[in-house]
Amino acid sequence: MQTRMKKILILNGPNLNLLGRREPSVYGERGFEDFFLELRQMYAGRAELEYFQSNVEGVLIDKIQEAGFACDGIVLNAGAYTHTSIAIGDAIRAVTAPVVEVHISNVYAREAYRQHSFLAAACAGCIAGFGLDSYRLAVEALLQAGKE
Repeated sequence: MQTRMKKILILNGPNLNLLGRREPSVYGERGFEDFFLELRQMYAGRAELEYFQSNVEGVLIDKIQEAGFACDGIVLNAGAYTHTSIAIGDAIRAVTAPVVEVHISNVYAREAYRQHSFLAAACAGCIAGFGLDSYRLAVEALLQAGKE
């Protein structure tokens, strides 16, 4: 029996387009595009991965609404909007696709304002602190969803 490939969107928010250059001591020295190519190769035949990044809150909401009924899951690193956006949390609640909140750094070991998420209660789960590997762990979680 052949398993259907799952369609998963990886959605990055503000300043994540600067990965590899932005605060490498916190976020690492690797750009996301190279990492994403590796992820696509790693999951070839198991998942169809799409990537989108925006610095604009409304554009992220539009993408969640667009993909949230068409894909099997969303991996979301909303960046600083995690700690400020009720609207993104509402968008997550409005769609049918499960969303996994991802953070590259361990936000719970950082500044107090980064330790609260307006998105977590709307998400299927949260993965934080494993660098770019947090995204792979989220993809794995979405691929396993419904198999138990």
